[in-house]
Amino acid sequence: MKMRTYGRMRKLWRIWAKSLGEKVGETDKQADIIAFIRTTWWLTHMATCLFIILNAIANHGWNLIGL
Repeated sequence: MKMRTYGRMRKLWRIWAKSLGEKVGETDKQADIIAFIRTTWWLTHMATCLFIILNAIANHGWNLIGL
């Protein structure tokens, strides 16, 4: 069971890494590191967007988005 879970996580990681863009790096280890950096960048970007939206709602009220 443990091995199946590892295999699934590995498969999901590969799909996620491919969704981030072109494979970069000479080895799989380098590609994984670059995919991790891209994931960190993506999460930071999403958090920043969320905070910008929350700030706009806080300062302008819910009428800003029509609620």
